[in-house]
Amino acid sequence: MDVDIIFKRGLAYTAATAAVATVYFALVALITSLFHAQTTGPVGGMIAIVIAAFLFQPFRERIQARLDRFFYRDRLDYRRTLIEFGRTLTNEVRIDPMLGSVMDRISQTLLVDRLAIFVENAVEPGHMLVAGSMGVRLSQSLDLSFLEPARPEFARGALFFESPRAARGVSDSVRLTLEQLDLNYYVPCRIREHTVAVLGLGKTVDGDFLSSDDVELVETIAGYVAVALDNAQLYSSLEQKALEIARLKDFSENIVESLNVGVLSVDLEGIVESWNTRMEQLFGVTRQESVGRQLSSLLPEELAREIDARGDQEQITGIYKQRLHHQGKSLTLNVSITPLVSKSNERIGRLLLFDDVTQRERLEEQMSQTEKLTSLGLLAAGVAHEVNTPLAVISNYIQMLARQMPDGDPRQSIIDKIVKQTFRASEIVNNLLNFSRTGAAEAADIDVNRVVEETLSLVAHPLKASQIQVVKQLGEPLPAVRGSANKLQQVFLNLFLNARDAMPGGGMLAVRTAAHNGSVEIEVADTGAGIAREHIHRIFDPFFTTKASGRGTGLGLSVSYGIIKEHSGKIDVRSTPGKGTSFHVEFPAVRKAVHV
Repeated sequence: MDVDIIFKRGLAYTAATAAVATVYFALVALITSLFHAQTTGPVGGMIAIVIAAFLFQPFRERIQARLDRFFYRDRLDYRRTLIEFGRTLTNEVRIDPMLGSVMDRISQTLLVDRLAIFVENAVEPGHMLVAGSMGVRLSQSLDLSFLEPARPEFARGALFFESPRAARGVSDSVRLTLEQLDLNYYVPCRIREHTVAVLGLGKTVDGDFLSSDDVELVETIAGYVAVALDNAQLYSSLEQKALEIARLKDFSENIVESLNVGVLSVDLEGIVESWNTRMEQLFGVTRQESVGRQLSSLLPEELAREIDARGDQEQITGIYKQRLHHQGKSLTLNVSITPLVSKSNERIGRLLLFDDVTQRERLEEQMSQTEKLTSLGLLAAGVAHEVNTPLAVISNYIQMLARQMPDGDPRQSIIDKIVKQTFRASEIVNNLLNFSRTGAAEAADIDVNRVVEETLSLVAHPLKASQIQVVKQLGEPLPAVRGSANKLQQVFLNLFLNARDAMPGGGMLAVRTAAHNGSVEIEVADTGAGIAREHIHRIFDPFFTTKASGRGTGLGLSVSYGIIKEHSGKIDVRSTPGKGTSFHVEFPAVRKAVHV
């Protein structure tokens, strides 16, 4: 209690006064002996008084320190440690550990076994809540309105309740709270004239009240706690914002990574700043390899040239259906180029989107091809029936006329040419009829290898005559394919004869079959002249042919395309001019029933 403090201070002042008086009389005696005078005189007396006055305060402090060490002993070191601890509180940025260490230090130093720390509610500013406690019984029905930060008493110092159970001037709910907490001191932690927390302390373990020195010490620590709590809350707020920014960044990156289009950004110098996973798949360059490099060094030359040509445009521009041959594969891309601007609407780079429309283009071509075949089939049926009748009459009459011609008649050669061209016209009409017949034949399980072997036997003589070597790699065993053997034979016949026509000087015809992923695949490759790139997309169009006049109708591949689609199959072509052409045909295999 303060009686102890008064006693110690009185003792310190008494001892200091006695020490100063001793010094004073010693000085008087010294001055008298120096000047050989019986009395010091007024000047000597004044000198002695001044010296004694200057020595009083240091003597008192020294004596006070000795007395504190005598009375407090170990607790004195605790007090000094507590002050040093308060100065280092700002190094702790976590609120809970910081408040826990504050309670431990105060409890050890002041020998208090009941403490609580109340902080301002972030959800309801102006209201306090319990942030930590030691030896205090808590409940959910605490009324802490008496600790409101705006309470004027906090500006003057701590609140003191001599008997919490008999507190006056408070509501019944507050009195019940004070009784339950059983704390006598509520010391505000203030910063910038605002109370951010309150330290609540009870009596010492001996049941004594705190001395005024103890309360003053707690008030000093409360200032450090206020600064540390403010720093911790600021750090927590910044950490939450940083986490939110990181979460938004991850969310944005996840969106970009989830897109089925390639996304990249470059600065004004054309240096890549971002490169998503789809870009890695399209161009085979990883994000680590691309970021920081010139965009033109990462893309095919023709595409980089097109993008650079649109580099200075301020509006959104695009490249439509750019066809590329990159790393052994063909791509068709739509590229969108958008200026990248900052919040201040200042241009800082470009954003590029790469949409792979290769498969879409193939589907569009297949749909277009199907529409052409359907329309042309109707036309072909009508034309064939109309032309067949007069053509049959012409053929019959010209053959009758030929039989009536005498041998050696010079007109015989003309008649032969007419007969030959009549048969050619009849062949064209029959092809038109075959082309127009879209009705499905009776379906059966087909052995593709057998159909290939039979078809090769049909063309064995013309292939041998053209000095073409046939290489067969037929996979065994192959699953069956559902469809018409005659129609599939027509497909293979067209492919084999086209290969022969592409190698007039001889060459090699390779035929391979295999089963793969529930399908039967057939490859027909030749070492002929190949197909020009500008023609490759038209070879399945009706009446389109690259053969010399009179050597083809342009219907063979069109009819084959229709048959393959009728069998739910696919056909693809790859060709290199001067090196040859490869047709890849795929049919779904018949799935065998599983009997349990």
